[in-house]
Amino acid sequence: MTASLPRQAAAPPDEPHRPPEDPRHKARRRALTLLIIVLLTGVPAGYLAISADQSRDSGKQKEDKYSATGLTVGWPSKVQRRLYQVAVPHPADRVAYYETNNWRTSRLYVQFRTSAAGLDAFLAGIGVLHDDLTKGRVTISGRDQKVTGWTFPAAGPWWGLVHKQKEPAPTQDIVVNMSDPSYPMVYVVSRTVP
Repeated sequence: MTASLPRQAAAPPDEPHRPPEDPRHKARRRALTLLIIVLLTGVPAGYLAISADQSRDSGKQKEDKYSATGLTVGWPSKVQRRLYQVAVPHPADRVAYYETNNWRTSRLYVQFRTSAAGLDAFLAGIGVLHDDLTKGRVTISGRDQKVTGWTFPAAGPWWGLVHKQKEPAPTQDIVVNMSDPSYPMVYVVSRTVP
């Protein structure tokens, strides 16, 4: 008997025979796969790190804002202006504000310089007239002056009024520096009972 040699299986007709892969091509394919894996994991991780850092910075800024004592340069928010009924007129500059809250009273301190017409518009907006201001009257308490750093020496060009309203509407203590009547400096403490 003759020994028969095993026959090689033929490649299936739908899969052509592939030559062995070139080592350089194999290395490129592995490098490309590694790059894709790094990008798929590294980019989101980098984004998360940046986002966490920005969130931490934002929290720090808010903490600084709310732990500050004294005035912050800039306009109070629209919500604050509406809640405390302090409509800072246009034009106005030297605008600064500070808000305090406790279980008894919430206060918004606002200062701004405006024109004579702006002062009249501001006073009309809260429901009083220019004639309601009393010369030499400082209506902002010593306690509130300490909070803001405002000082109103006795011999100053001060005009003031207290605008009391029925709760829950705020009460406003207003002092106006009229040393330059064309550009009065206005100081307001508006307080509400929560």
